[in-house]
Amino acid sequence: MMIDLLLEGTLDTLIMVFFSSLFALFFGLPLGVFLFITQKDSILPMPLVNKILGLIVNITRSFPFIILIVLLLPLSRLLIGTSIGVNAAIISLSVATIPFIARLFEGALSEIDKGLIEASISLGANKFNIIIMIITETLPSLIHAFIIAIINIIGYSAMAGALGAGGLGDIAIRVGYQSNQPDVLFYTVIIIIIMVQIIQTLGDYIVKKLKSHL
Repeated sequence: MMIDLLLEGTLDTLIMVFFSSLFALFFGLPLGVFLFITQKDSILPMPLVNKILGLIVNITRSFPFIILIVLLLPLSRLLIGTSIGVNAAIISLSVATIPFIARLFEGALSEIDKGLIEASISLGANKFNIIIMIITETLPSLIHAFIIAIINIIGYSAMAGALGAGGLGDIAIRVGYQSNQPDVLFYTVIIIIIMVQIIQTLGDYIVKKLKSHL
């Protein structure tokens, strides 16, 4: 039945988005922090390292996702023994999102008032404590960036459906488009739109609450 098909696709998409977002956050936040603190005028200046790492991040981000996921198929086979399905898609989605989210986090961290950093240094705070202070002060911006990344992952997951990732993207292409069932295509799009709206609304609410307490 179509309802069962859509429920299965929605569940697969939610699994892909959840775990990809989690891995992207786990690796992207430290990378974004490192990119920020190694800037020329930051607390741990390493301009050359920052430039090389920034170049790698930019090159990775330059790949169109549909091409990047093809290039990452051997990595998925190496890590989990298959290049298709939800688990394989999680690896590709995570790798594709880490540099993107790192840049977003770097931008969010750059919003910190430099006076706060100078005051922390003058009070004798060590670099680790200063980093924690920066993350705390820019938390609403970091969460806002994370919400953008999650919505981006939803779009990526739909594209990954074209390469056998499963989820709503797969149903939309394989059943809705290739099998000429426009109603299925329509419902998958509606579900994705609803998913994005819920995440954006929830994210905006959390950011608003955090800002009111800072």
